[in-house]
Amino acid sequence: MRDLASTLLSWDRFAVASVVAVRGSAPRPVGAAMAVGPSGEVIGSVSGGCVEAEVHDLACTVLETSEAAFATFGYSDDTAFSVGLTCGGSLDVLVQRDSPSLRAALQASVDSLPVSVRFCFEDRVFTETWLPPPRLLVFGAIDHAAAVAEIGRFLGYHVTVCDARPVFATPERFPAAHEVVVDWPHRYLASTRTDAATAVVVLTHDPKFDIPVLAEALSRPLAFVGAMGSRRTHLERLDRLREAGVPAAALARLRSPIGLDLGGRTPAETAVSIAAELVALRHGGTGAFLSDLSTPIHHDTEERDGADLPQRRRHAGRPAARTAAGHADGVPSPQCPEVPVLLGAGHLPRHARVGHGRGGR
Repeated sequence: MRDLASTLLSWDRFAVASVVAVRGSAPRPVGAAMAVGPSGEVIGSVSGGCVEAEVHDLACTVLETSEAAFATFGYSDDTAFSVGLTCGGSLDVLVQRDSPSLRAALQASVDSLPVSVRFCFEDRVFTETWLPPPRLLVFGAIDHAAAVAEIGRFLGYHVTVCDARPVFATPERFPAAHEVVVDWPHRYLASTRTDAATAVVVLTHDPKFDIPVLAEALSRPLAFVGAMGSRRTHLERLDRLREAGVPAAALARLRSPIGLDLGGRTPAETAVSIAAELVALRHGGTGAFLSDLSTPIHHDTEERDGADLPQRRRHAGRPAARTAAGHADGVPSPQCPEVPVLLGAGHLPRHARVGHGRGGR
């Protein structure tokens, strides 16, 4: 829902359908959303096209009646709608109207604030958690950086381009970047906020720039550290990093030469290669041709509560969001008077997904 926030806030009323559980193979993950506006216009998707028409009709009904609705769509589920998922999986969809508290949550998300919302349907409590988008730090104001910034923004990153040369590091040259910084890369990286979801892409091709910034990046618990260059450049870079005191364990985290082997040469093709590696590492993909594999296409989900098993493992033991006053453990009362309730921001898993638990505690 977060990726629809700006448009939803521009509508005077809307109904939004969210995928709250997935079983088996389904086109879209838990958390995918589709919204219907005041004139019947549609944004987003819950299934990639399989059941969009039925969900649209349901959302129009919710928009008219203001009564939330819940539906299950599945290939062989006799209790579901007659139109199901051709992929053979099934999914649960919750449709709700806009409300002041939902709008407040969407606005907080647009303002890059961490947000957790909870809302009820009958005896279930659903939650959705959003954190600010992960950062993509691109060092080196070259033509490849413009392409990387564009595809990084498309993938949902907050993109920063940094270079020490003011003649090259200008907003006009990098319109897709959220910010363009003129500073020495290592100095900027040492002074800026990063976390375990931050990706660093070094495109400078100059040892006086890339060795200091890579040494700084490899000392931090980042999601991704990659550098562009030939294999010869990579070997020379490793020697320089060793001389700079970077330990072997840190060097093993360096993705260089950066990108997947797609065979492209242009800046745009190189950016696709880099983005493909980012996506593959983020989700545990192999980077192989799907036509050469026999494993399920979507293999990282589990039926229980629509939860993502690798996500749960990654975030096991991490602290939960701080709860709003008056709600035990952040769960609204059985009557659930506010749908949803905007909770206080805490240390939340960046990739949290919609999930549900039993209400009436």
